[in-house]
Amino acid sequence: MYATSKKNKNLALFDFDGTLCNKDSFTGFIFHALSKRHIVKQGIKILPWIQAYYLNAYSAPAMRSKLFRAMFTDANALELNTLAQEYAAQLMSQLNSSLFKQLKQHQTLGDDVVLVSASIDIYLESVCELLEIDLICTQTETIDHVYTGHYVSPDCSSEQKRLRILEKYNPDEYASIYAYGNSHEDNEMLALADYRYMVGRDKALPELALAIQIAI
Repeated sequence: MYATSKKNKNLALFDFDGTLCNKDSFTGFIFHALSKRHIVKQGIKILPWIQAYYLNAYSAPAMRSKLFRAMFTDANALELNTLAQEYAAQLMSQLNSSLFKQLKQHQTLGDDVVLVSASIDIYLESVCELLEIDLICTQTETIDHVYTGHYVSPDCSSEQKRLRILEKYNPDEYASIYAYGNSHEDNEMLALADYRYMVGRDKALPELALAIQIAI
């Protein structure tokens, strides 16, 4: 007979910006979706915080939240979501070829593949639809089809990545966990993994193996 363990597949966790995607997708979305006039006008308003961020005196999660609020408060959700779908299609040409190949191999093995990102759901939902994978990310708020400029979840970085993953997935149900990141904001996610890859540090991607049932 066979063991009743659910460990018949792997869990693969991919960061997006700088990992699966070669660019800063959040900044790119700002320039794709908004007029230059709006970007400059709102950018001037938060210039002190931008300067503090580049001086390492203001954290990346706080900066992302402030930037989202400045740029997208009162944006029409229907119009922005249409632009997000266009942007997501464009991002497909910006994927890291070796990591995209690794993602496709995970899918071929039947693994559960998840994008885990601090970037926003507005365009990442469309990205994940195109890639046919699951999504954990920073979630934004709309009221009456208008973006409020606020998040409905904490910025999905560092410890939040770990917590959000564990809320949705039980590590004990997987044969192995693979994680792919590129910065210190991915450390907690990578710590969950049996096999991990850090862009710019590790030379070789993890080899993939099928989970098997053990006869007893």
